[in-house]
Amino acid sequence: MTGWEYLAALLAALGCMALMDHRWRLFFWDAPRRAAAVLGAGIVLFLLWDLAGIGLGVFERGDSPGMSGIEILPELPIEELFFVTFLCYLTMVLHGLLERFLPARETRP
Repeated sequence: MTGWEYLAALLAALGCMALMDHRWRLFFWDAPRRAAAVLGAGIVLFLLWDLAGIGLGVFERGDSPGMSGIEILPELPIEELFFVTFLCYLTMVLHGLLERFLPARETRP
């Protein structure tokens, strides 16, 4: 292992998500400004969550031969930033898919 496999997998997954988003215009290709704001808010929320967990000693950087070893902050590997981005993007693309392809529910009075 070279130590970059996890980051490469996250980048590949983000790329595939972007292709799916582009194909069906689910999130960024539907409303780019709104999507950037929502994605940014989600990333900030999860990074604050991570920082709180690190500060409380709940979260710590694990040792894995598939990780790059680069840390943004102590105990916060660069892969976490890409994982959080992927998680938020996946959630929004899934929301767009469900909204677009599931039949609308009828509301009962």
